[in-house]
Amino acid sequence: MRTIVWTLFIWLALVTGAEARRVTVGVPVLDITQSALFVARDRGYFQKEGLDVELILMRGGVANQALIGGNVEFTTVPTAGLQAALQGAPLKVVLTTFHKPMFWLYARPEIRGVKDLHNKKVAVSSLGAAGDSALRELIRKNGMDENRDVAVLAIGTTATRLGALASGVVDAAMMTFPHNITAAESGFRELVSFIASDIIQLQGAIVTREALLNAEPALAEKFLRATIRGILYYSQNRNGTIPILARNMKTQENLAAKIYDLVKPALTPEGILSEDLQKRIMAPLLERINRREASTARYFDFAPARKLNNEIRAEGWKP
Repeated sequence: MRTIVWTLFIWLALVTGAEARRVTVGVPVLDITQSALFVARDRGYFQKEGLDVELILMRGGVANQALIGGNVEFTTVPTAGLQAALQGAPLKVVLTTFHKPMFWLYARPEIRGVKDLHNKKVAVSSLGAAGDSALRELIRKNGMDENRDVAVLAIGTTATRLGALASGVVDAAMMTFPHNITAAESGFRELVSFIASDIIQLQGAIVTREALLNAEPALAEKFLRATIRGILYYSQNRNGTIPILARNMKTQENLAAKIYDLVKPALTPEGILSEDLQKRIMAPLLERINRREASTARYFDFAPARKLNNEIRAEGWKP
């Protein structure tokens, strides 16, 4: 009898797995910016929606092209997605976990301020990526020309950028967790914490094709519903979230706790941006191409997220 029950259990598991819809998400990094997806996956929220979600590491530009080409259903590279949308690509941001840049600018000890970066070399991951955009906005805010006064170099991963800073290849570098902590411990000077700045930027935002929203609205709703539950759990359950972050970011829980506490103020309530924040996000992107545009509807669609948040509240769901 036990053998029969075990065989039936395995058969049911296989059937359930076969019925799950595979969904691929292009992500640039596996760090705190992906926390809503980590939680939704680890807590089984995607599974409950009948989805088998795979996070695929891709550079921002590659992920964007994969999304446009239909090779992934979603990405979390909003800066690249919005830049492509400005050029006519049918992409939209439909949800976001954070709305502040998750970057720290570190420099050699003798460099004391942002204006001291004049005629210096600064490392970013890749040109056009989120860190590059945040850095260029910072340069402009400090009265310098981003193209003439500072040499912005695409160096690659945060570890590689820290190595370039340590070896003197660059004078400053954009850092993310946990290498910002390593940079401080190595004696480099923190010039800017972008989380504490007035710069607005999406992190961990969900981007998809308009065609998917139109052709498969049920799929989009399932994915967004699970991700929203992930955001709500993250915002309300620190003790439960920290082990999930540590496991997915492959770090110690004490470090994951520090990261959680530092970035939580940047969390976007319910994953939805106000009209004002949408305009502030678009402003530097439009400025870079000398364009003005009054409406943000071409680039953002939070209607599904609003509907799903209302439904989740109405059913009394608690994380």
